[in-house]
Amino acid sequence: MASVAAKAVGQAKDLLTKLIYGNATVFRRTMNLYPPFLGAGIRIARVSKDFREVDVELRRTRGNGNAFGTHFGGSLYAMVDPFYVLMFVAILGPGHLVWDKAAKIEFLRPGKGTVTAKFRLTDADIDAAREAIADGSKYLPVFTVEVRDAAGELVARIEKELYLRRQPARKGKPTAA
Repeated sequence: MASVAAKAVGQAKDLLTKLIYGNATVFRRTMNLYPPFLGAGIRIARVSKDFREVDVELRRTRGNGNAFGTHFGGSLYAMVDPFYVLMFVAILGPGHLVWDKAAKIEFLRPGKGTVTAKFRLTDADIDAAREAIADGSKYLPVFTVEVRDAAGELVARIEKELYLRRQPARKGKPTAA
């Protein structure tokens, strides 16, 4: 009985994953309902159909500000935290491990009002990842994203190091190509 329930849960998880990562609009709407983003004032404004571009906004609210009336640094980081990982998950598909390995944030000026971050993956980024992990090796790319205010001024620069690898085959379950 337990194995039947576990199989049903696994199938539901696979279906949900295909639904969310199979459609950029569903992904954007689902992420915009994610409670930590709702509470922090984070909104995914745009996701390209191929998941290679994501634009995120952070509105300044009473709940995400600091004692100086500017954005709390943790909110600035939260707005950029998951996106390169999620973009690669959508692009590479099942059978791959994609995690955050490390991050570095440099605060350059106080963030006021609405700030934005634009995530971009090029063909070269994706090709390099696919080539590096094709034989099962790990790949540790570093991507930089900038947070800018409404005037286009640079508020923060964040480096994200990812961990990518093909998922090892498990007994009875083939690895996706």
